[in-house]
Amino acid sequence: QVQLVESGGGLVQAGGSLRLSCAASGRTASTSAMGWFRQVPGKERELVAAISWGGYSSYYADSVKGRFTISRDNAKNTVYLQMNSLKPEDTAVYYCAADSTYSAIKNSRAAFWGQGTQVTVSS
Repeated sequence: QVQLVESGGGLVQAGGSLRLSCAASGRTASTSAMGWFRQVPGKERELVAAISWGGYSSYYADSVKGRFTISRDNAKNTVYLQMNSLKPEDTAVYYCAADSTYSAIKNSRAAFWGQGTQVTVSS
C-alpha cells in the first residue's frame, strides 16, 4: 500500500502563490507517476498536472499552463505543485495521486489518492 499526505493548501488572494506538497510512504515503488487533481462541488475531478518518475514527461491542464509547475524529489518521495498567479477559479480541493504508470494518472485511474487539501483564492 501507498499513503499520500498533502500539505500546503490554504487561503490566498488572487495573484498570490501557494506550494502544495505530497509525501508518499509505504510501497513507494508504485509511485513512478504522480499527479495533482482538483475538484469543486458538483463537478468532476480534473487532472491539473502529472509527472513521470524522472520528470521527463509532464502534463498540464490548459487552464494552468504557465502558472503552475509540478516537480518531484524522488529521494524524499515527494511531489510538489507550485501555483503562481492564482485565480478565484483555482479554488478547489486538490488531491495528490500516484500510480506505477503515467497513463493511469493521465486517464484518472490512479491507484492511490491522498485525502485532499483545500485551496481557496479570494478575489
